[in-house]
Amino acid sequence: MTSTIVAPVNSEERVRASFARQKAMSTIGATLTVVTPGMVEMEMPYCESLTQQYGFIQGGIISTALDSACGYAAYSLMPENTAVLTIEFKINFLAPGQGERFLFRGSVTKPGRNIIVADGQAYALAPDGGTKLLATMTATLMSLLGRSDVSEIED
Repeated sequence: MTSTIVAPVNSEERVRASFARQKAMSTIGATLTVVTPGMVEMEMPYCESLTQQYGFIQGGIISTALDSACGYAAYSLMPENTAVLTIEFKINFLAPGQGERFLFRGSVTKPGRNIIVADGQAYALAPDGGTKLLATMTATLMSLLGRSDVSEIED
């Protein structure tokens, strides 16, 4: 039996507004490109200041972006006044972070009222349209309703 994922009203606007306030994504140059119920995509250009000693995008940067993609995929399904925080993730690095642009996709695997499981993939994008899978992530997230310490802060 399959269940249909239904997003709350204004879900895309809430996700985009929250993402715009997230300083970490701004710092690494990530942009939110796709928002649908239970799935988001982000893109990031290559930036030398985000590399490790061999010129590859550092693994922590890839982890950060995938964590955010999974988190926003979960957030897209949450009702208003609900926040989402990661409580655990596992990442597998499959290839070096090498490319001109990078795509980070997060999608909800198991929605829940309190606990959500999401999966993410990081890809290197080539100028010719080719893609290479760099990393995969499975994240467990927790929804928090009515917590003032994690409420959305308006600038």
